Parts: sequence; structure tokens; C-alpha cells
Amino acid sequence: MKPYLLSLGAGLLVGVIYSLLNVRSPAPPTIALIGLLGILLGEQIVPLAKRLYAGEAVTAYLREDCAKHVMGRLPGDQDRNA
Repeated sequence: MKPYLLSLGAGLLVGVIYSLLNVRSPAPPTIALIGLLGILLGEQIVPLAKRLYAGEAVTAYLREDCAKHVMGRLPGDQDRNA
């Protein structure tokens, strides 16, 4: 819960700064969220390419490490130590 509150706080702070500077946010919320998804997926390209280049199987990586990074800890996730 703490990372979500920190993220919300950071967003609120940026919003206040934008308001004080009298500027608009750079993108509508839906477009910004799609951009963030692109960032998350883009971060996975280099590790995926390294595994492909090394001849390693990538399906386990996509299912485990990649999914956990992109999706975060989902509600009801029993594996709290990961």
C-alpha cells in the first residue's frame, strides 16, 4: 500500500507545481496511462533480447519475472515475499 500512496503523493505534488506554474499536464490521463504501459513493456525488451541472444528459454521469464514487474503485486497474491 505504501508505494501506491507515495505514487499518489508524487502525482499530487507534480499537479500542485503545474498549477502554480499555470501549465497543463502534458497528456490526458488515458494517453498518459497508455504511455506508462509502453514504458513498462519497453523495459522488458532488453532482458528479453539478452535471453534470446543467449539461447535461453523466454517463456518462463515472461510468465514470472516480466509479469511480476509489469503487473506488480496483484490483489490477493499469496506470494508476499516475492
